Amino acid sequence: MRLFAGDDWAEDHHDVEVMNEAGKVRAKARLPEGVAGMARLHELIGRHVGEDAEGTQVVTGIETDRGPWVAALVAAGYLVFPVNPLQASRYRERHGVSGAQSDGADAHMLADMVRTDSHQLRPAAGDSRRQRASKCWPVPIRR
Repeated sequence: MRLFAGDDWAEDHHDVEVMNEAGKVRAKARLPEGVAGMARLHELIGRHVGEDAEGTQVVTGIETDRGPWVAALVAAGYLVFPVNPLQASRYRERHGVSGAQSDGADAHMLADMVRTDSHQLRPAAGDSRRQRASKCWPVPIRR
């Protein structure tokens, strides 16, 4: 089973929408930034995973490739697709004529984008143990 989440982030909150493989919206929420928001996101997704949590893949689209929120998504095992804002804008134009933009509509658009077009996107890479260590300690260069 796969669930698809779109995450439209702002400075102090995230508008999130979760849909299933058929594109049916399963949940929507505005979550605070930080640990409390991430906990609520995991809870929200957990309600729709069912009994086969190990067999469920969560695919997430978000318009950034960095920061603690993205790192937490990757660490949780979610497949994260950072979507370039220009790509998001073009996708929005492809599927609507109004050009109107809102946080909730963008969350929906991002979820649908990773549901239908993830084969066109590059997933965020998780850090290896060595990469994480090099962020904290200098790694000697071997010659």
